[in-house]
Amino acid sequence: MRLAILSDVHANLEALEVVLDDLRRRECDRVVCLGDFVGYGPNPNECVDLLRPLVEGRSVAGNHDWAAVGRLDITFFNAFAQEAIRWTQQALRPPVTAFISALPTEWSHEGATPFLAVHGSPRDPIEEYVLDGATAEENFRHRPFALCFIGHSHVPGIFATNGGAVETQLFPAEEPVHLEPSARYLINVGSVGQPRDGDARAAYAVLDAEEAVVTLIRLAYPVERTQEKMVREGLPDVLVERLSVGR
Repeated sequence: MRLAILSDVHANLEALEVVLDDLRRRECDRVVCLGDFVGYGPNPNECVDLLRPLVEGRSVAGNHDWAAVGRLDITFFNAFAQEAIRWTQQALRPPVTAFISALPTEWSHEGATPFLAVHGSPRDPIEEYVLDGATAEENFRHRPFALCFIGHSHVPGIFATNGGAVETQLFPAEEPVHLEPSARYLINVGSVGQPRDGDARAAYAVLDAEEAVVTLIRLAYPVERTQEKMVREGLPDVLVERLSVGR
């Protein structure tokens, strides 16, 4: 079984369409979404409409999802994110709001290569960022998972341990990573709609569950179309400009 694991779409329809076309070409059997369907971008309803039939029952909530439906205090977000959240709150159609409101905070895949799926971290699925080995180690100690896929930071990467110190590993695109059966992993799949690792291309991961191999995929998409929509909707210039540079 091949599973496409994506996160942080952030209402970027152009990036999502490119990713969905690619995962179909790669003949992925199932799609998993790690949250933040909405926020920042100009097409929240359209993105949820596209993803919902593919990921329903295999998706979790992100912090921007919760903020958009009033489950998270937006004063903890920066001013630009707050502005985008308020725009999103006004834009969401009732069925989309209902779908987002019902999203769980975690989901588990059983069978070959079982894994946990959360947005932020196993310890704090909605809000914690796993940005360093120390935080990863605390999460390995917190729960006995062998493999957990995360998003939230928009930066692809791998934290791994084989009983000793946690190693921080790069996650280069199109280079299959073979998961060792004796090791434990926290794997960040990056962001579909708003990468922040200096690479403006959309990111998602493909897991070959039978072979225990995970591969990061990067895809160019028509960034300028998304930016034009954001400008028309009056979303903050900072959010528009950062899409060009992946920061």
